Amino acid sequence: MSDTPSASTPDSRARKILLVEDSFANRDMLTRRLQRRGFTVCSAADGPTGVAMSASERPDLILMDVALGEMDGWQATRLIKADLRTRGIPIIALTAHALASDREMSVEVGCADFDTKPVDLVRLLGKIERCLPPAGPGLESFDQLNHVARREHIEGVQ
Repeated sequence: MSDTPSASTPDSRARKILLVEDSFANRDMLTRRLQRRGFTVCSAADGPTGVAMSASERPDLILMDVALGEMDGWQATRLIKADLRTRGIPIIALTAHALASDREMSVEVGCADFDTKPVDLVRLLGKIERCLPPAGPGLESFDQLNHVARREHIEGVQ
């Protein structure tokens, strides 16, 4: 199996993920790994930009870092969930802290799920799968994506 995403048919589109992450290295690594699985990824380096892009880009899902600068991920999520245009977008909170309080806060502010960093791509893809409706024709299934992610995890591919 190739690590290259399959071509989309004219009536389908890649699923779009908005990644809100202030660390350039984390943003770059996760963007590349998701793009190799056929996702379109747009990114924001801070909370206010993430909130604005949630409305302008209309992503299928948002990956929200919790520890951002002036506006943390919790506040950005509250604003996204308060906006009629964006409240239905599932959000997965990402944090380096595996604390029960962070998990509880993610539920409180309206996140669909919660994951810890460093990101385990197989685990994250499973959470993305549960938060998104099934992919359209021409896109790889999550089983195929998970197979590639497991292989990369074993081989240490970034």
